[in-house]
Amino acid sequence: MSESTETVNELLQSLGLATDYRTASLTLLEQGDSRYLRDLKLNFTSTLTSEQLSTKECALLGLSVAINNNNLPLTNYFTKYAAEQGATEADIAEAAACASLLASNNIFYRFRHFTQKEKYTQIPARIRMQIMMKPVTGKEFFELMSLTISAVNGCEMCVNAHEDSLIKLGTTEERIFDAIRIASLVTATGKIIF
Repeated sequence: MSESTETVNELLQSLGLATDYRTASLTLLEQGDSRYLRDLKLNFTSTLTSEQLSTKECALLGLSVAINNNNLPLTNYFTKYAAEQGATEADIAEAAACASLLASNNIFYRFRHFTQKEKYTQIPARIRMQIMMKPVTGKEFFELMSLTISAVNGCEMCVNAHEDSLIKLGTTEERIFDAIRIASLVTATGKIIF
């Protein structure tokens, strides 16, 4: 067995996937004996812990990003991991809700930002966002999840608004930065495992 295949198998096993699981992109990396496979495995492993976030928070951030990215294997993995880290069914549901709500908000506010027309800022959004008022995961963490989804979806206006809210709530820049790091690495993993 090649070193690349061993690394692939280790990654797949850590995700709870069968060692014969392959995607086209994973096969390309394996056949090309890509050094990136080791980086991919280590980067993914680094999403599970943080000096700035609890393991439960890491798991819920990973879950929200996986759901946002429509990635079933990673959604399944992070759902299980979140539960193992003490997340309740309500916490897990809120990570899913955040991904959905922010998908709509990111499209809506990106449109307003792109067009830069005053008229569009005067028309009511008519998007229900009650979950943001009293999130079960807490206001600060829901804002952090919202920021990560907004960053993944590329909404500058939402990223700035959520980052500003987090700073006003007393969140450190290191905590914010690590949440974004986790979101970026879950997204990168999802380009290979899907």
